[in-house]
Amino acid sequence: MVPTIEWKDNAVVMIDQRILPAKQEYIVCTDYEQVADAIRTMVIRGAPAIGCAAAMGVAVGVLHADEDNLDAEFDKICETLAATRPTAVNLFWAIDRMRKLYQAERAKGVTIEELRARLIAEGEEVLRDDIEINKAIGRHGAALLPDSGNVMTHCNAGALATGGYGTALGVIRGAIESGKPVAVLANETRPFMQGSRLTVWELQQDDIPVTLLTDNMAGHTMRAGKVQAVVVGADRIAGNGDVANKIGTYSVAVLAKENGIPFYVAAPISTIDYELTSGDQIPIEERAAEEVTHVHGAAIAPEGTAVMNPAFDVTPSKYVTAIITQHGVAKAPYTESLRELGKKGS
Repeated sequence: MVPTIEWKDNAVVMIDQRILPAKQEYIVCTDYEQVADAIRTMVIRGAPAIGCAAAMGVAVGVLHADEDNLDAEFDKICETLAATRPTAVNLFWAIDRMRKLYQAERAKGVTIEELRARLIAEGEEVLRDDIEINKAIGRHGAALLPDSGNVMTHCNAGALATGGYGTALGVIRGAIESGKPVAVLANETRPFMQGSRLTVWELQQDDIPVTLLTDNMAGHTMRAGKVQAVVVGADRIAGNGDVANKIGTYSVAVLAKENGIPFYVAAPISTIDYELTSGDQIPIEERAAEEVTHVHGAAIAPEGTAVMNPAFDVTPSKYVTAIITQHGVAKAPYTESLRELGKKGS
């Protein structure tokens, strides 16, 4: 698997996902504002990967912060990173994890060198933890997938969307590693094309069979009996099991239920926002019109066209067969099962 993000030579290094699969290039961020810009412009994307980037962004920010005004600068670093993208709760979880460490170390009266080293180590630990969490999700989810056949996915919830291995694609990797020769049907995921650009490319790197579909082929393919299961990731899950994921996920879930196909969501516990009682409370990011009206800089709609471009939609829990986490599998009623999983250790 191609590394998504790493800490190297006191900088945050990320693969530039905007230009895949045409080019494989890396962006080097030497300050927190560059990390924030990388998150905002989708150099890096996917809720767990955004969390890793935010944690490292805090570390690189404090590395260059003015010691005489450290607390104020720390708050600015966290606020800048938190303002990048509103839907993925992992972003805020990671910032909060780094904030708690910062406050604890400041209370101990450690030197600035010790503080910086601890924050860097914590950022790297967030990355390592995420990879292990994804592998655990893969193990739990593998048992749910069919012994063979096709698994549909929407967007990219693979190694590129995480620290490594993936959530939804982690379940698929786990199934294959357990001896289930499943193949993948990847929806293209308009308008940013994460399915065609990223999921297909990533699976091809690992020699996992994958077939690309346009988004509007999902229903036909299901009705034709060519889909045995659906597995997707999530950017935020409300306490009642409603799931925010890439735009188009809701349509896939409704089609799956209509055709009697299990619809699974794979995500770490950090993606669950227990404070929200319903998916209606999840903020939905609205992105630039140009993502819809242009492809690679070329216009595909008349100039001045009015555009709606929500980056995510919410799938009500009634369409979700199960939610796969590193602590186990939750099923309805989700208000109870998700709470119980949240109390468990990994």
